[in-house]
Amino acid sequence: MHRQLLILSLATVAIVGCAAQVGTKPTENSTTPGVESVQATETATPTTATPTTVVKSGDFVKGEHITQGNARIITENGKTFLEFDQNFKTDSGPDLLVILHRQQQPKIYGITEKEYVSLGRLQKTSGSQRYDISENIKIADFASAVIWCRTFNATFGYAAFK
Repeated sequence: MHRQLLILSLATVAIVGCAAQVGTKPTENSTTPGVESVQATETATPTTATPTTVVKSGDFVKGEHITQGNARIITENGKTFLEFDQNFKTDSGPDLLVILHRQQQPKIYGITEKEYVSLGRLQKTSGSQRYDISENIKIADFASAVIWCRTFNATFGYAAFK
């Protein structure tokens, strides 16, 4: 069994080695006889730049739990998003939501429904993430992004927009 694997491995190396030499050609300034050089060319893939505009941003501060990182509202291709940067981090908890709040400094406890709009469940407790903001939400009415525990009506942390 081991002998068959060894033979198969050697045959594979020989075949791959021969195939790799098919597309090579000697260079004019090669200093070592018999040594060939392979030149690779990279083709540029056209990319279309999508204009991103930062509408508002702010750094997270502690509420009931230590929360850190940056939140920003951006527009991209006619759509609006709330983004957290790669430095975002908060504690885990039950029923954590991402909300936009009307005040720059929301209450730590006792947020009422008329004070916020929910963007959905927190995707993860650390790292970059993005939340879609519906077209019917008037961004000018909101002054902060909040990590909020609906179960205990507690603000884990918030980012006041500047």
